[in-house]
Amino acid sequence: MNSLLSYRDEGNGTPLVLVHGFCESKEVWKDFSAILSSKFRVITPDLPGFGESKLEDPNTSMDYYADKLHALLNHLNIHKCILVGHSLGGYIGLAFAEKYEHRLWGLGLFHSTAFEDTQEKKDNRDRTIKFVEKHGVEAFASTAVTPLFYPPKREELKKEIELMIRIAAGSSKEGVIAAAQAMRDRKDRTNVLKKIKCPVLVVVGKEDQAVTLEKSLQQCCLPHHSVVHFLADAAHMGMFERKKDTLKIVEGFGELVERG
Repeated sequence: MNSLLSYRDEGNGTPLVLVHGFCESKEVWKDFSAILSSKFRVITPDLPGFGESKLEDPNTSMDYYADKLHALLNHLNIHKCILVGHSLGGYIGLAFAEKYEHRLWGLGLFHSTAFEDTQEKKDNRDRTIKFVEKHGVEAFASTAVTPLFYPPKREELKKEIELMIRIAAGSSKEGVIAAAQAMRDRKDRTNVLKKIKCPVLVVVGKEDQAVTLEKSLQQCCLPHHSVVHFLADAAHMGMFERKKDTLKIVEGFGELVERG
């Protein structure tokens, strides 16, 4: 069985694919899609094991996720697109670029990195897997989501944090474990950034503890054509922490790519 990813398809124009992160779903892009679909054809998929997409194979990898996106684009008769990925979505975007660069007009790394996990991060992935196996996804969601937001903004964004906890809690146990393993085992793809021909967008939260400012600075200059935005007062969830700004950033990147 090789089922298609669940997805939302809105608007017309240049295809813009927004890929969610770990323990998220297409719902994180709902407000973005509503606005961006006035200018672009916005595709927001659910990755396997998240949202409404089933996990068919627990032995996943970034290549596996990239192949699932590739199959979705083929189904939708989309030859080329702009692909913007948040966190895990960016890791997948890099794997997609490595295999299918000819299908990309542009690539966006939204709080994401081309570097592989450090040993400390790998150990944290293993702890996540063990925790979810023992306590379940809801318990993990209740503790893992809030730290992704910039502390001084957490009270202001209380509703958004609650929404993200609900979305994360709706992830399948198998999907969370498979994605954590895939992130842990992914390879360094800085060579992809060095070789890629299309424009690359890099969105960086200055207070991000998941993808640090230091790591982001190291990759910003790698692409031939990079567009970099640093967000003050933002950690890992810029689509909520700096919603208006990041919406304009993604829209502006899409327009830049269209102008060629």
